[in-house]
Formats: sequence, C-alpha cells, structure tokens
Amino acid sequence: MHTMWKGSISFGLVNIPIKLHAATEDKDIKLRTLHNKCHAPIKYEKVCSVCEEEVKPENIVKAYEYTKGKFVLLDQEELEKLAKENEDKAVEIIDFVKMEEIDPIYFNHSYYMSPNDGGSKAYSLLRKALEETQKVGLAKIMIRSKEQLAVIRVYDNTLIMETIHYPDEVRKTGDVPNVPTDDKVTKKELETAILLIDQLTTEFQPEKYTDEYRTALLELIESKRQGKETVTAEAKEPAASNVTDLMAALQASIDRTKPKKAAATKKKTTVKVKKEA
Repeated sequence: MHTMWKGSISFGLVNIPIKLHAATEDKDIKLRTLHNKCHAPIKYEKVCSVCEEEVKPENIVKAYEYTKGKFVLLDQEELEKLAKENEDKAVEIIDFVKMEEIDPIYFNHSYYMSPNDGGSKAYSLLRKALEETQKVGLAKIMIRSKEQLAVIRVYDNTLIMETIHYPDEVRKTGDVPNVPTDDKVTKKELETAILLIDQLTTEFQPEKYTDEYRTALLELIESKRQGKETVTAEAKEPAASNVTDLMAALQASIDRTKPKKAAATKKKTTVKVKKEA
C-alpha cells in the first residue's frame, strides 16, 4: 500500500512514528473527450483571459483575489516555506471526545495509519486505550499544503485517521431555501411512515450495496470492445521542418530562374558570321 505521508502522532509524552495510506479509492469511470471528426483527444490549454494567448507553466503565478479584479500576489517560495514550517511539526492529539458527538457532515477523507520503525508498541498502546475508553482523538495535521482537523479512531483493529471539516467550512442549515418550519402531518401519516421504516430496517452490510450505474457502464464498454465498435485516433501529420521549407523555397527559386539563365546563355554564345563577297 502506497505511503502518502510520514510523521508522528503524540498524546501526552507518548510519540508514535506513523505512515498514512489512503483508505479509499475513486472508482469513477473516467471518460475522455474526443473530436468527433478524427477521434483524437481534445487538449485543454491554459489561455490568458486578456491576452488570449497560451500561458506556459513558468509564467503562471498564484494570487488571492481579495475583491473583484484585485489580487495579492503570493510567491511560490513563501508558500513552500509556510507549508514546510507546519509539516515539520509533530501531529499532536489535542482532545479526546466521543465519536457520536461528531456529526457525519464533518467527515472528509479517510487514511489508514501504520506504525513506522520503532512505533509498534506505542501504536498498540493508543489503539487499546481508544478501544477501552470508547473515545476518539482529535488532532491537527498538515496534508497537501492545508492544515486539517482530524479524528483518530480504531477501525477493524487498525488506527484510522479521518480528516474533518472546520466548523466554518460547513454551511449553515438556515441558508437552505424552502425548508418547512412546521410538521404539517397527520398522526395516521406518521404511523404509516414509521411502519414502512420498521419494515425496511435491517443490519448494515456494506458489501450488499453496489454501484449499479458503474457496473452497467463497464458492461456496455466491454460489449462494444468485444464487438469491435472502437475507433482509433488519426495520426497527426508531421509538421514540415524549417530545413525542408527552406530547400523547397530555394528549389522553387532555381526553377523560376532557369528559363532566364538559358536565354541569357544562348544570347551570349550566338556569333554573327560575315558573308564573303
């Protein structure tokens, strides 16, 4: 399993060298966009909105737009230095809380944690302590140049870190439009709804749920592939080199001057013969 981050987790005087591994993977089927004429992939280029010319990576800078059309430029070295200062800090568990106190809306990404060299005993200690107390740890960690709030808990005998949103990243429910404030339902309607919920209530078994659309799309793609319903992008014609263009131009110039040269040569070699009396 690929290691995406190395560091240490500490709680109190206990320090645990750990590695992070992505716990989930994106299974979305990525479709390419092609030109329907020649079936070649379409390129997306970075073009300046004013100059209307393609901008190379070395000419791109980052900035913060503090008001419409006005920016604060941020130097890449400044950003890297700021990120490095935070990445070098050990990740400290700052609080322990009950898992049920955190609403699922806060959860973001999940990462498995494995002990790094010499960290097995401390890893086991934290895992056992969390299991016994039925608590989770709250910590801060720097991942991909962003400081994340994270929950550390036990999942299937493995420590797992789940990044969670900060409170100001969760939009307020009061901003959601057209939410009814009163429950205008009858007692009979409520009883019927509760009965339906009871009938559909079961034990959660995640393996029984599948992405039916993704499965159907994969089957469609495979059937088309087996039926030879495929296309091949047309090869791009090689651009003529400057040398070729120059030689062609020189040859054309030579060809145009040939008749003039021949006529001039003929004129020079013509000798008038004087007849004798």
